[in-house]
Amino acid sequence: MKIGIPRTLTYYAYLPLWKGFFEALGCEVVVSDKTSKGILDKGVEYAVNDACIPIKLFHGHVYNLKERVDFLFVPRLLNLTREKTVTYCPKFLGLADMVRASMPGLPPLLDFRIDLRKKRKERQREFKRMATLLGVRPAEVDRAFRRAQRKMSRTLKDLSGKGNPEEVLGILTEDTRNVLLPPQPITLAVVGYPYLLYDDFVNAGLISKLHKMGVRVLTPEMVPEKTLKRKAKSLPKDLFWTFSNQVVRGAIHYIDDGEVDGIIHVTAFGCGPDSMVGKLIELEAKQKTVPYICISLDEHTGEAGVLTRLEAFVDMLKYRRDKQ
Repeated sequence: MKIGIPRTLTYYAYLPLWKGFFEALGCEVVVSDKTSKGILDKGVEYAVNDACIPIKLFHGHVYNLKERVDFLFVPRLLNLTREKTVTYCPKFLGLADMVRASMPGLPPLLDFRIDLRKKRKERQREFKRMATLLGVRPAEVDRAFRRAQRKMSRTLKDLSGKGNPEEVLGILTEDTRNVLLPPQPITLAVVGYPYLLYDDFVNAGLISKLHKMGVRVLTPEMVPEKTLKRKAKSLPKDLFWTFSNQVVRGAIHYIDDGEVDGIIHVTAFGCGPDSMVGKLIELEAKQKTVPYICISLDEHTGEAGVLTRLEAFVDMLKYRRDKQ
């Protein structure tokens, strides 16, 4: 049985969890192709006009998979962290409804609700529904999910425990090329949602461009979870969204750490939560005199425009360092 997982949104954050879960159930996991112009064009064709680029891309990746799999995995993701006051962007909850309404000829969707704040009994109802669709026992689904959670925890510890940022980025972006940096490189914290940071097409090759400029790149995924939670205590209150909290906490960690020369916030044009996230990071960076720039992405973003802004920012940082 083939389960399709779109290579966007939660793919870049939770692939070990989803892959481990379905493989533990004896299913074959099929991932959509890497983002391309063709995938983006299909996403723009099928998604509603006012959707942000990650949602448009999701539609394109679903189209890429629909003829190749028996089921499409489109979960209604509410909470995977057990933090009581946060959830994921509301669009994540409605993804299954969006693709069903806009795209004909889809295979059955595995759209079960995931909320680890709920009691075990309530989660069992969703596991039972999943078991019925896949033709397995509910106990097997429960066992597979707990096994996959342990695998996910190990993966996160491994990523945040590695001493070489370039190696971590190679894993996250699925780029195995060696990165050679100068002895004392400019170091930048690049923060944003994982589906923007690690998709080389949608961000116009931002990370690889920085590496070619001799810049060391640090991202929130390199910060241990315990450190991020400690940073949360320095904020007046948490935001409502899981990924937004991770971005803000990671940015504040790097700003407070004092070891970065600047910070880049990568955002999707039209993203409501990011309008608050960006302002929080900008104010914190200004208070600590850390140079800050925001790169906004949509389906019209071109490589030349991104490259020009990055070059200007890095040149300014090099000049600033030389003057000190």
